[in-house]
Amino acid sequence: MSELRNSITVFAMISFLFSAAITVRAADAPDVTPGVFTNPERVTINNYNQDAMEPFISLDGNYLFFNNSNNPPPGTSTKLYYATRIDDLNFQFVGEIAGVNAAGLNAVASMDSNNKFYFISTRSYMQTFSTIYRADFAAGSVSNVELVPGVSKHKPGFVNFDAGISPDGNTLYFVDGFFGTANFPQSAELTIAKRKGNRFVRLADSRNIMRKINTGGLNYAPCPTASGLEFFWTRVDPANVSSIGIFTATRSNTSKPYGTPVKVDSATGFVEAPTVTADGKSLYYHKNENGTFVIYRLTRP
Repeated sequence: MSELRNSITVFAMISFLFSAAITVRAADAPDVTPGVFTNPERVTINNYNQDAMEPFISLDGNYLFFNNSNNPPPGTSTKLYYATRIDDLNFQFVGEIAGVNAAGLNAVASMDSNNKFYFISTRSYMQTFSTIYRADFAAGSVSNVELVPGVSKHKPGFVNFDAGISPDGNTLYFVDGFFGTANFPQSAELTIAKRKGNRFVRLADSRNIMRKINTGGLNYAPCPTASGLEFFWTRVDPANVSSIGIFTATRSNTSKPYGTPVKVDSATGFVEAPTVTADGKSLYYHKNENGTFVIYRLTRP
């Protein structure tokens, strides 16, 4: 659940959930050169002083969604919060998103153009082996919270610990993570599902489309874009946590696989969880800065 945030010990908080032992894996594409992001600047959330992780900027730019630490102290929960925009680098903290938080982990917000709000929660994993939820968002509250059908493998040890919805609401990118009996993911592969009525169906050629993305370690924290031609995510080699970084890949047509990944070099240090604004000009992410997770922004023309 959530993403690889902390270092080699991330995910320890959820190790109690898993008891199986199976494995997943993944594997050409026309390459398109993405625009280069530069000028990292720290984001301020007024009246908030905890960890701020897994940011998501609403398509209208008015809301910043995020969660506190996904490895909280024993007896506490990871919660989803929101702040309202003052300007691109300053937001006003409001509080918890009403109606969304339950005991355990609640994290990784994303939302489509119809204000359908998607998030990760462990609230029913032991009963359903499912973690991706959705709800209707309005003015800081959600209603009609429900599991997203058609995504989970429904097998113990497998966890969809990240997800991101496309702006049109028709494509869900998510992580197939396998923990087995470990407290750290043994594999993490980004997968695509398409909306069909009220449910999502895994895309038959998802592995081919994502084959260049699902290489080189654990891949997670998906960020799709409106065009479907550009994609952002986080990658880390578990044998070398310092390799962690934010990556992007592009393609010339939505029917083709994504091309060769390019690392976003301006996002330095322990960085994860990219989210791109609707105009594609700003990239937000979180960064471990002196032991606290904070949000940064990069820009491009």
